[in-house]
Amino acid sequence: MRAPRVLAARHSVSRPPSMSAVFRDSRAVFRLAGVPGLSALMLAATLVAPAVLAQTVPPNPPPGPVPTPAADQAQRPKLALVLSGGGARGLAHVGVLKVLERERIPVDIVTGTSMGAIIGGLYASGMSAEDLDRELSKIAWDRLFASRVDRQDLSQRRKEEDFEFSATIEFGLRDGEVRVPTGTLSSRGLEALLRRLTLPVRNVRQFDRLPTPFRAVATDMENGQERILAEGDLALALRSSMSVPGVFAPVEWEDRILGDGGLVNNLPVDVAREMGATRLIAVNVGTPVGGRETLNSLIGLTAQMINILTEQNVQRSIAGMSAGEDLLITPQLGKLTSGDFDKVRDFIRAGEEAAEALLPRLRAYAVDDKTYADWQFARIGLKPPAVVLAAVRLEGSDNTNPERFRSQLESKPGQVFNNETAERDMRFLSSSGDYDRVDYHVEQRADGETLVFNMEDKPWGPNYFRVGMDLSTDSGGDSFFNLRLSHNRHWLTSKGTEWRNQITIGETPRLYTELYHPLGLKLGISDDWFVSAWAEANQRKQIVYDDNDPDNASLGQARLVRRDGTLGLDVGQPWGRWGEVRLGVISQVRHAKPDLITVATPAMGKLRWTSYERGLRLRTVVDQLDYANFPQHGYRFTVEAQGGRQDNRNLSSGRFLRLNMDGNMVRSFGGHTVSLYARAVASQQPDDTGLGGYTLGGFHQLSGYNPNQLSGNSLLFTRATYYRRLNDQPFLSRGFFVGGTLEAGNTWLSRRDINIKDMRYATSVFLGSDTGLGPLYVGIGYAPRGGTALYVFIGRP
Repeated sequence: MRAPRVLAARHSVSRPPSMSAVFRDSRAVFRLAGVPGLSALMLAATLVAPAVLAQTVPPNPPPGPVPTPAADQAQRPKLALVLSGGGARGLAHVGVLKVLERERIPVDIVTGTSMGAIIGGLYASGMSAEDLDRELSKIAWDRLFASRVDRQDLSQRRKEEDFEFSATIEFGLRDGEVRVPTGTLSSRGLEALLRRLTLPVRNVRQFDRLPTPFRAVATDMENGQERILAEGDLALALRSSMSVPGVFAPVEWEDRILGDGGLVNNLPVDVAREMGATRLIAVNVGTPVGGRETLNSLIGLTAQMINILTEQNVQRSIAGMSAGEDLLITPQLGKLTSGDFDKVRDFIRAGEEAAEALLPRLRAYAVDDKTYADWQFARIGLKPPAVVLAAVRLEGSDNTNPERFRSQLESKPGQVFNNETAERDMRFLSSSGDYDRVDYHVEQRADGETLVFNMEDKPWGPNYFRVGMDLSTDSGGDSFFNLRLSHNRHWLTSKGTEWRNQITIGETPRLYTELYHPLGLKLGISDDWFVSAWAEANQRKQIVYDDNDPDNASLGQARLVRRDGTLGLDVGQPWGRWGEVRLGVISQVRHAKPDLITVATPAMGKLRWTSYERGLRLRTVVDQLDYANFPQHGYRFTVEAQGGRQDNRNLSSGRFLRLNMDGNMVRSFGGHTVSLYARAVASQQPDDTGLGGYTLGGFHQLSGYNPNQLSGNSLLFTRATYYRRLNDQPFLSRGFFVGGTLEAGNTWLSRRDINIKDMRYATSVFLGSDTGLGPLYVGIGYAPRGGTALYVFIGRP
């Protein structure tokens, strides 16, 4: 038995206003056949002026009554356009619409599912085929479906972990259960797009009252029944219909959880019939069932199951079409898939070609110029007046306190509503990392026009986990492995207190914890100052080389184990999306002892020591890289200064001063990317062990040298990197990159010893990929004074 339908009352298409009425309304802005503004008005006058004059001052009145547009529509069959789902394949619908408009074929009803609902709903809202072509062609689809907002728009707190942990994989702990995201892609960008494109009809709640009556089909994920969306929020209805399982998270609609309508009715022919259609043009772009070659993976099997379900209900819909009155258009999309959103032009062209191949049959639905002009006028609406916001509301979240962000929103009560401003605010709220969806709409409430930001908490929060891995091996036999885990607990208090923990086990064990508390104080230009208390403990091993021949890696005299423990308390100010500054006190204990001695020398006694430090730290970071790994645009600069007192056991004591600076500039030219990186360290401290705290050596840190082969208290290093992104895009990865580096640097025991003439040089070539576990490299490095090494590397070089 069919699921019960929810249908709005039917409304006939109203008679278009007369030209005199149109000219009297100074607020009227016409849009005819995709031509905006004055051009549309002139075109409208050209098309209908004779008809209007004939009704007002006819020189030779014709016998009998003059037919009205409503009468013309009553005299012809009601034509419905039925658009199927199919992901990116649904972009072919735009090509079919372009041919229908060119051939003067008026559409009286539109029904659609998934991507067919989006294209059909936008067309029903009054957009023309040319409007759709223009808007969809300029979208950066890879960014539209990104799982989070552009990295440049994140706060520094959200950016900084990207260098240690990939943002691709995140899971959570809630109510004692491990939870994962309900979708692999984010619909945030799609929702913002739909909000902007449906803005002219935002107050239309009954879809029968749209310029063209419309229905969208979704699936009730709780009971598996079909849900016909006939009224409500149009943008949300379109998004609900395209909630592809496992790709986009489902949507809550009137206390029901809705998913992709393709599961139950991917080609809603019967819905169009129930709306009164007597003739149909159906466009099927659904993905056909694949062959045996598609069944060799879990993803392939899952896709095949969905395709089988979809294809079965499509065939039932096609069987219900009339061979004489209805027409089925099936674009030949070949190997174009449901995920090929970057091939917009190819899909639209395929839709045009499929429609043009059926022109002889299509032209049976065409009407004369006047009837088509009348139909177009029925789709023209007045531009809604400017909306002055009476209030801004933040709603929907149970786990967070979004009111903390109110003062940082651009949208304010008393302002004229601007969708671009609202979209920026939506991205800002999303950048907190706490919400699965952030949507906005304007609605009339008791206190006036209200901008409502609706936020859905991540169902896998507020305890968030990310996993990272370091795996390295080279042709010299050196290898190491680290497994890293990050835990973030958000919103411990209503001010947004966070607790961050990181643990590393393996070659370089590390523990880190931080309690971060926003103060909410209005100081200077920011009201988001914070205080941070943190602690860190780590261990690393360092080879001690012969001071007389540091280039010879075979002359390692000892292996040193170094352990550091640090406590810190900072006060800081975030600089919006740009970065942050911190000033604080630190207390550190450092301990070293030989783990392995190969050559005993009198200097070995200096390798066992303990030091204590207390001082101040100032750290500033500005980060505008688009990606932490293999960035293609942007820059990042950090400056850190430390000063205080160092007390050494068995060694001299005194004051210390350190300055550490680095910077990265990245630019892309087409598919080519150039990255310039530089680092400089200068320190003055009483340590006289002959070992410094800063090292060079290893992949991309003077490739060809052993890891940490060069050490000192001062350092200079620079690297120029070129890479090009290849076309292949593996699973859970941005893609493959091929490139190379030119590197120069050295270390010195004292800043007074720094000399450019002492610089050492290296180069490398590599194949890399930005994966869900971190960057992957396979490369070869060479240093004239070091050697040649083959590297396989996962993690940060």
